[in-house]
Amino acid sequence: MTRRGILAVVNSIYDPLGLLAPVILPAKLLLKDLCKEQSGWDEDISEKHAEDWKGWTEDVTYLSNFQVNRLKPADFGRTASAQLHHFSDASEYAYGTASYLLLENKQGKKHCSLVMGKSRVASLKQVTIPRLELTAAVVAVKIDKMLHQELQVPLQPSTFWTDSTTVLRYIDNDTARFKTFVANRINVIREATKPSQWKYVRTTENPADLPSRGLKAKSLAQSRTWIDGPSFLLNNESN
Repeated sequence: MTRRGILAVVNSIYDPLGLLAPVILPAKLLLKDLCKEQSGWDEDISEKHAEDWKGWTEDVTYLSNFQVNRLKPADFGRTASAQLHHFSDASEYAYGTASYLLLENKQGKKHCSLVMGKSRVASLKQVTIPRLELTAAVVAVKIDKMLHQELQVPLQPSTFWTDSTTVLRYIDNDTARFKTFVANRINVIREATKPSQWKYVRTTENPADLPSRGLKAKSLAQSRTWIDGPSFLLNNESN
């Protein structure tokens, strides 16, 4: 197997909504490693990388069992309210987001479903995790804007969740003068959202942890947090 062959396989996966983002990430990280090693496009990869690639290709067969919920069940009835909830997170390897549509009908019944996921590999240039977490928050804001344009349903103001207290402090602080990297991203966030829309979520309940770290396909197919969102969204908890 060569670097070119791996890239061809990864690029052939049609997943425009990023529903499989946690599973695809390990393959992208493998490509990053090959790039760092300056492997030739048509050179055979090392034995270790070949084993990693074989393991990944065997694991993705479990995606045949992967299903996501309908945005609105057929028997849900008339929608009383609809709101997007965006989660963001980062690791030293990648950063990601997970967006959910939370519906409530006239009887007070709620339904939550995954709308879109996103996973991006961190730059080869060393970047701190807080900066990657801030970048992930910006991605969440941009996705929110896009979904507001695409979803044909009246939406309440969105809620944004992060497990980074650093990011939350950045957003809340309107007096400090930040360095250019931080300042530019904070400006994007503040132009599109209010600080009150940003909330803290525990890392263990943050579904965006998955597209920022990667997950086996078998585990993804069984992950209710990824498919349905954190349980507190349905249980009227503020986390």
